[in-house]
Amino acid sequence: MIKRFIRRVLRIGPGREPERIPAAEHGIKRDRISYGARKTCELLAAHGHEAFVVGGAVRDLMLGVQPKDFDVATDATPEQVHKAIRRSRLIGRRFRIVHALFHDEVVEVSTYRAPAPPEADEARDRVVDEHGRLVRDNVWGNREQDAARRDFTVNALYYDPATETVLDYHQGVRDLKKRRLRIIGDPRSRFREDPVRMLRAVRFAAKLDFQIDPKTRAPITEMADLMANVPPARLFDEILKLLLSGHASACVHRLRAEGLHHGLLPLLDVILEQPLGEKFVNLALAQTDARVREDKPVSPAFLFAALLWHEVLAAWRAREGRGERSVPALFAAMDDVIELQAVKLNIPRRLTATMKEIWAIQPRFEQRSGKRPLALLTHPRFRAGYDFLGLRAESGEVPAELALWWRRFADAEPEHRRDLLLPAGEGERKKRRRRGRRKGPAGSPAGTPAPQVS
Repeated sequence: MIKRFIRRVLRIGPGREPERIPAAEHGIKRDRISYGARKTCELLAAHGHEAFVVGGAVRDLMLGVQPKDFDVATDATPEQVHKAIRRSRLIGRRFRIVHALFHDEVVEVSTYRAPAPPEADEARDRVVDEHGRLVRDNVWGNREQDAARRDFTVNALYYDPATETVLDYHQGVRDLKKRRLRIIGDPRSRFREDPVRMLRAVRFAAKLDFQIDPKTRAPITEMADLMANVPPARLFDEILKLLLSGHASACVHRLRAEGLHHGLLPLLDVILEQPLGEKFVNLALAQTDARVREDKPVSPAFLFAALLWHEVLAAWRAREGRGERSVPALFAAMDDVIELQAVKLNIPRRLTATMKEIWAIQPRFEQRSGKRPLALLTHPRFRAGYDFLGLRAESGEVPAELALWWRRFADAEPEHRRDLLLPAGEGERKKRRRRGRRKGPAGSPAGTPAPQVS
């Protein structure tokens, strides 16, 4: 009894009783839970298992925000969940979970997990790597253990749709009221276990407008180098969540403040030190945030193209300065920047292909005479390229008149577009004339007498 009392007071070890918060206090009614999440809990309960809506959905509901998706945690194994829910599928290797399918809704169902046993590190199937990063996490446990291994206190809240009760193991409700983000356990150990938690701290703080608890924040800057141990593909997934959170501008600047941007966008610190580059990136991020909040589609390729454009531009100018031809220099600069970025952040090829197309057509917007503007209108990336040009004009990189001309040209009726074309420049006419001349016998232009041979 004394040991149990000590554990409860110090909040350590097994036997911790959660705080049970009734609906009258937390305000979450059953009908605010999605049909799929409620049905998942009901089906698992009918098979003798317990199941709770957990994580961000509970947090957002308590903050008065309707979640976009719902997750469920249960004591059933993935195989048992799959058996209990007819339309479901098992997924994942590092994290074995189940996707339960209800019409157009997908509910992610995870089994309670426990901390890895100490001896597991020496086992053949290791659960941590040489840096202390967790690489496998399929050690099943109970609800208390599951709460302890979650990242932040505000994400460790369990909602029971049957009783409308919230279970709180780590004073997450108190932190919600104080708008504070606090990691569960020792920050250094938890960040070493999964460095991505540092990114999540920044994302949640920016998204929720929370302050990061001082003890949670303290080790982030010095442990930022651990981001290098995270697989590039997983890092890309996390940065994409950050950029599409609707708070990308706040997130990116907070990443820089915490020293984390080196592990995500290594070129970002350089960009944000350039007046034009900083304005351009801020405009792109603000535009993305506005579209996300208005529930409009957002192109990740466009956003990454904007974030990396000024490095492409700098590399392009450097190559031209060394005497390389303009177009080949631009394509070589694109490859250089993407290759450097891929070391840390594995942007999928389907996105880099679109990014290159957006970048490649930017010089073509300078051409406003002849047939080339008409041909550019038919380019499959014209609209994205034009929007990109608009950002460049708004940031002061190119004249505003250039973007305005293209808007008029694109919006004009087809029969009136030729009237908007500019006269060919004198230099352009001469170039075309030179290209059109035939070569004489000795390589001299047609019409020029061949040298006399004596």
